[in-house]
Amino acid sequence: MSRQIKIGNLTLGGGAPVRVQSMTNTDTMDTRATVEQALRMVEAGCELVRITAPDVKAAENLGRIKEELLRRGCEVPLVADIHFNPKAAEVAATLVEKVRVNPGNYTDRNTGKLEFSEQEYNDELKRIGERMASLIDICKAHHTAMRIGTNHGSLSERIMSRYGNTPEGMAQSAIEFARVCEEQDFHYLVFSMKASNVKVMVDSTRLFVKKMHALGMDYPIHLGVTEAGDGMQGRLKSAAGIGALLLDGIGDTVRVSLTEDPEREMPIAYDILQAVGARITQPEYIACPSCGRTQYDIQTALREIKEKTKHLVGVRIGVMGCIVNGPGEMADADYGYVGSGHGKITLYKGKEVVKRDIDQKDAVDELVKFIESDRQ
Repeated sequence: MSRQIKIGNLTLGGGAPVRVQSMTNTDTMDTRATVEQALRMVEAGCELVRITAPDVKAAENLGRIKEELLRRGCEVPLVADIHFNPKAAEVAATLVEKVRVNPGNYTDRNTGKLEFSEQEYNDELKRIGERMASLIDICKAHHTAMRIGTNHGSLSERIMSRYGNTPEGMAQSAIEFARVCEEQDFHYLVFSMKASNVKVMVDSTRLFVKKMHALGMDYPIHLGVTEAGDGMQGRLKSAAGIGALLLDGIGDTVRVSLTEDPEREMPIAYDILQAVGARITQPEYIACPSCGRTQYDIQTALREIKEKTKHLVGVRIGVMGCIVNGPGEMADADYGYVGSGHGKITLYKGKEVVKRDIDQKDAVDELVKFIESDRQ
């Protein structure tokens, strides 16, 4: 289990619920548009709102965005996204609850150098510590958290020279920054290994966690498949990468990165968390695809059951075509709706029959009525 840290009023890691976050895509200098989008994201379930701060002026405007959100009654923690501008990071760290920096382009110099001697490599690491010191001091003073976010494809020349553009390079880059922070007694840290390639994202995250634990570190992990795209492909790539790691027991916060309005990401994130049992926010439905043995309209029945039971968070309902496999294959369900003849339904509580041979037209209402009375 990871250590627990506070990001504003939000607890992350250490057994807290896996947190859902996203990022605005408005111009940060457009305060009104950014605030309105952030509010829509929060309404959709976003618990951390990330906003880009490419320069000092944008970083300063985060303060105005924060003030307006508070005036509107929204206390969501804000995360400043920093890439090339250390000064912007320092300004943002005084105004918001978390800053994100990318080790590949935050402090390493891009000079076209392809080879580093051992001395040059270590000298550059020392300079990273010196350049990070001011930001770390500000984060300490303001209790601001930091995410060290490594991205595949944006590793520094120094890392590339030794490890290449590989999961090993990604993990090593983050470990180096972790050591820099720990040497300066700064521990409000979150780490991420992101890639648009699902396998690279999964492999690099597993490798980083292994290295981190070997060093006695236990920082929270942020999960996401970056640049996943849109539509079904974006959703499936995100589910494959995030879900695989959550099933490993890795992950304290997630971001589904879609080329769509950011508020559309939250339902997908919660669906992934529900699917792997990491965070239950809705009912669970176990439904068979049906076959020739099914003698009632199971597709219509499932839609009606989902509509009428959507308020029953955490309840598991089996909707099965027939009694041949139904009662056994819905063994994990709390309640069952199983075909038992032409147009007939039998209701179950767990594996026990509650009522047999109900006419299909009455069976959904009978199921809902029984569940609600049984849960009182």
